Amino acid sequence: MTERATAPSASGATIDDLSAYMISGRIRGVPDPRSQTAGRSPAQGILDGVEAERIGFRRVFLSERWNLKESAVLLGAVGARTSRIDLGTGLFNASSRNPLHAAAFGSTMHAAFGPRFVMGLGRGDRYNLELVGLRESTFAGLRDYVSIIRRLWRGESVTYDGPAGSYPLLAMGDLHDGPHPEIWFGTFGLPRAAEVIADCMDGVLLVPNLTPDGTAAAVERIRTACERVGRDPASVRIAQCVVTAPELEEVETIEICHARALTYLQTPKWGEALCAINGWSETTLAEIRNHPQLTSLDTIADNVYHRSELVAPARSIPDAWMKTSCAMGSISECLARFTAFRDAGADEIVTYGSTPAQNAGLAEAWRRLTNRGHPKA
Repeated sequence: MTERATAPSASGATIDDLSAYMISGRIRGVPDPRSQTAGRSPAQGILDGVEAERIGFRRVFLSERWNLKESAVLLGAVGARTSRIDLGTGLFNASSRNPLHAAAFGSTMHAAFGPRFVMGLGRGDRYNLELVGLRESTFAGLRDYVSIIRRLWRGESVTYDGPAGSYPLLAMGDLHDGPHPEIWFGTFGLPRAAEVIADCMDGVLLVPNLTPDGTAAAVERIRTACERVGRDPASVRIAQCVVTAPELEEVETIEICHARALTYLQTPKWGEALCAINGWSETTLAEIRNHPQLTSLDTIADNVYHRSELVAPARSIPDAWMKTSCAMGSISECLARFTAFRDAGADEIVTYGSTPAQNAGLAEAWRRLTNRGHPKA
């Protein structure tokens, strides 16, 4: 394993229940001196992973895009420059990688950097997948996809024809030593997803912009599904992604919280799901979507605009929605949000939207408040 870790945090401890997203950004974002996260490069995203280890985050996740955010490249680069922090995809679409390709990704990460990789999977967005000739994974297909990957890691040869695809013969040949990577699922935690989680997942990334009540309901569904199949609910680690903007300037906060939420709310079905789960008004959602900058599009806003270009329509999102679903404002206000999500049943908080460095003070305050952390060899 490469030993080029950065200096440890002041306490020398990993915060067991706090992780972070790398923000490698989109090159087309417009650099703005008022914003630290507009127009960031892949190289800056790699440094996020290095900085996250120094601060003491448990793991980092990367949300993959098919441009300059290919997860194997960026996570591999972070792995080469760190020694302790876990490295997760958050997420890649199951339909975008042949299961042999996915299994090789996980095996290579463990072989190169030790048992630090977490394979986070999603079903994908139907609209964007169909544009490139792929299909959204069904729940049955996702379950089988995970089964195929685990069989390949065990050294089995796999012949398969079913909802996950058609594969005449898959086999790894060379295998990594040690434990297999964990496989997690990115989800709202609704009933059908809860069943799949109970059947085959090691962990869960709950989507950002849930309220603590929404988190509590998802946790209950997942735990009940585990009990139904005779599985210990504690064997599934539930992490809640929380958009964070601790003590940031107004423009930066709006870009990170409101403008990012806008891209989710504008997406068909996603916005409706957030409203249903959080008890938000669909009438207000319709008003948000009716902003001229959005109605002129024939696709989702995230395909056209960087969030720094969505500040105007983002201002139509009620502040109350953001304050209940994000950690924003003073450090004490952010700590209260973290506590609410942990009290709702989340085992882990994952900072989202802002960089690990922007959350350094918040992470240290959380460590002091909870005394969660332990020295890690």
